[in-house]
Amino acid sequence: MKITILGSGTNMHPRRAAAGYLISTDRPIVLDFGPRTLPNLLKTGVDRHTLQHLVFTHYHADHFSDFITFFFDAVCHALYGGGSRGPLHIYGPPGTKRLFGTLLTTIPVFSNAPFKVVLREVHRRPFHIGQTEITPIPMTHTDSQVCLGYRFAHRGRAAAFSGDAMASPNLVKICRGVDVAIMDCSFSSRSPGASHMHAEQCGKVANEARVKTLVLSHFYETADRSNVVKQAGKYYPGKIIKAKDLLDIQV
Repeated sequence: MKITILGSGTNMHPRRAAAGYLISTDRPIVLDFGPRTLPNLLKTGVDRHTLQHLVFTHYHADHFSDFITFFFDAVCHALYGGGSRGPLHIYGPPGTKRLFGTLLTTIPVFSNAPFKVVLREVHRRPFHIGQTEITPIPMTHTDSQVCLGYRFAHRGRAAAFSGDAMASPNLVKICRGVDVAIMDCSFSSRSPGASHMHAEQCGKVANEARVKTLVLSHFYETADRSNVVKQAGKYYPGKIIKAKDLLDIQV
């Protein structure tokens, strides 16, 4: 399993794309599609017209908005560019069918997609994309938004993604014993904020879950200005990586 970080920042970060990850197993999977992640996807060399699986943690704009550009491009390519693509499978939390059902019927050109779009709402039960088993678990984020964390397992290796999350028993659960855990480190421990973790909390979760490698991601500027690796390291003695856009991580 290889993870390519398409975006390690937040909505208006001046130097980083917002949330997005490319998980490469026996087939490519994109997890979240925040602003500016689509240009980074193009830089990976993956043919966007072969992507058939998109997974979403939740639908705040910094995790979702580049889907609009991606889908518009896919429809235009298939209708007017002489290309074709296979079906597009979209997985996400409760509300996925309502949201995408509205988008696909109201945005001009979207309803004319000449390929199948399959919408699937997931919550707690594991599902498979090819040979990859994916387990969704609800995270603690905001009262108005269901946010899922995910555990990806493939050929004896495992990676966990918190999505947007605060520290919780469910976060520890999905991270338990994984080879790589990518966590929401929105804030410096010196300037904590609401609805997200700061670096020391990431370290505590990683230590409790006994992860092998902790990857800090989803930075606001305040986190970038601090030594978040050192802060997380106060509570977690293992390997810590500060994410950056287009970084490849071999799991």
